[in-house]
Amino acid sequence: MRRETTDGRAIRFWRVDGLRNLELMRATQETRAIPRRLHEGFEISIIEKGAQKLFCRGATHLAPAGSVVLINPGDVHSAEGLNQTGWSYRSFYPTSADMRDATSTAAGRALPTPSFSTPVIQDRHVARILRELHGLLELPKAALAQESYSIWVASQLATRHADQRPTPKAVGREHKAVSIARDFIEATYAENISLAQIANLTGLSSFHLIRVFTRQVGIPPHAYLNQVRVNQARKLLGKARPISRVASETGFVDQSHLAKHFKRIMGITPGQYARQFLVTQPEAE
Repeated sequence: MRRETTDGRAIRFWRVDGLRNLELMRATQETRAIPRRLHEGFEISIIEKGAQKLFCRGATHLAPAGSVVLINPGDVHSAEGLNQTGWSYRSFYPTSADMRDATSTAAGRALPTPSFSTPVIQDRHVARILRELHGLLELPKAALAQESYSIWVASQLATRHADQRPTPKAVGREHKAVSIARDFIEATYAENISLAQIANLTGLSSFHLIRVFTRQVGIPPHAYLNQVRVNQARKLLGKARPISRVASETGFVDQSHLAKHFKRIMGITPGQYARQFLVTQPEAE
């Protein structure tokens, strides 16, 4: 649901079914003061523009652009902009069970729900992967990347900033599991495959699979999937297939999604690549 306002603000809420119905929100040019409130679960936000003045746990905290705001379940808090220009931010609302399970998965043992005593975090690494995850959760057909980032983000928050920080389980060399994962990705690259599917095939936990796969292959499973898709797209473009059809046949959301990953990996657009083979593409790049 997206709500446009007369003063230029825009607020959008949505949920992701594949991630336990996780609720998300994106707000731009927020200028209103947010009254005192509390949540049953966590509220995790990334400040994209402007600055937020947060009132939480009896103190005032400043959250400029690039900050991560982390509110525990039951924490009463309120907020307002630092000035009249307001602020823009993206928020996640995971449940206590979501955070507890992600932290337990990272540690390889059952742990209680984490708590965070610092409501405003300055951590460029965590802010970047939170921002990337939020953007991914706006896309369809990105299950593997969404699950991978969700688990990684939660584990990074817990291991870097929780009051009781778990130690991740040591990474081994499960060569057979990685081989199974690679074979599955290469055989089903055109489908919206999930991390859970691969984890079930390998017998590893999702978090452990990501770490083992990354250690042996050099990139995580979702990045490997994009590499496979781009390589397949190259073959089809060399056969004069229309770019929109190539995007569909290789598992990308649409032509622009293909173009984004193709250019990042290959350095040129799909149209530019196709013209190297003297193929005339009727569609825009």
